[in-house]
Amino acid sequence: MCDKIEEECTICKPAPYSHDEEAMLERDRCDYTQRITYQMARSGQTTRRVRVYADGIYDLFHQGHARQLLQAKNIFPNVYLIVGVCNDELTHRMKGRTVMNGFERYEGVRHCRYVDEIVQNAPWTLSDEFIADNKIDFVAHDDIPYETDNMDDIYAPLKARGMFVATERTEGVSTSDIVARIVKDYDLYVRRNLARGYSAKELNVSFLSEKKFRLQNKMDELKSRGKREMTKVKGNIITKWEEKSREFIDTFLLLFGRENLNHLWNESKGKLLQALSPPGSPSGSVNGDDTEGGEDYSKTIDDYLEMAEKLSSDSGSNESLHGKQRPKQKRSSLARRSYQSLQSRSPELEADGDDAEYERRSD
Repeated sequence: MCDKIEEECTICKPAPYSHDEEAMLERDRCDYTQRITYQMARSGQTTRRVRVYADGIYDLFHQGHARQLLQAKNIFPNVYLIVGVCNDELTHRMKGRTVMNGFERYEGVRHCRYVDEIVQNAPWTLSDEFIADNKIDFVAHDDIPYETDNMDDIYAPLKARGMFVATERTEGVSTSDIVARIVKDYDLYVRRNLARGYSAKELNVSFLSEKKFRLQNKMDELKSRGKREMTKVKGNIITKWEEKSREFIDTFLLLFGRENLNHLWNESKGKLLQALSPPGSPSGSVNGDDTEGGEDYSKTIDDYLEMAEKLSSDSGSNESLHGKQRPKQKRSSLARRSYQSLQSRSPELEADGDDAEYERRSD
């Protein structure tokens, strides 16, 4: 009971073959005595499902095939789609060699969701007996005449009886186009299959061709590996550069942050000012040393001038004893030289005041 319910609830399953029980039950339920015209089928006013038949080879089942079956399924409301697939013997005789064998082509079509039933070993031309046995109401195919040795169009009798409905071909895709692509890129596909483990015998290539293709595969592999390694190296370089740049920025901000920049600016400004205006001699020093006991600098100058005057007087006395009297001008020159020596050591003294003091004491 549960298995039956599960089977009925199954949505996706392959279409049955015409000899399967499910297909036979559907065919038996069909009252083929009630003929359905094209107008009745288009209007949807039918008492049973409309049985539409489409046939073909369906080699390398592609979207063009699926689109044709979709059109056949939707040509009328409530369609039961039957698809006939020709076997290998008939196909090779009438059309040529196929890539897929008959069983593969059957399975490819029966797994299309638009298909309700599969007819194996389908005939090339449809006889009245075949149509009656499968209870076919309409045949769907493209409207292009399909010629044979004996007929200009094998679907002409069905068109005359009003049992033919046309579908549209999908431009730009067909089994012949797909085969042409493979033949065009033969070397590429041989190399592809060799790389995937196929032998030269399976691919029907010679020993030398096999070696050539394998060498080309190795070269492509080395190129791909080189590109991958270069990509990794570039990625590592960029990553390291980003890390180092962060370190450089952090170090720069640590060394030359706002506080450090202010400190460096203050130091540089002080050095520039010191270089442009050098400081004078320390105050309170005659010989470059500080005065002891905090004595007044002006007093030290007065003492020095008195000493110079005394020396000048003593010198004048000695010269008188020896009968030589130096003029007053020479004493003044000695005192001036002493004063100039003192002035060179103490630039902070005011020149005008010192000259006045010197003249007073010399006189």
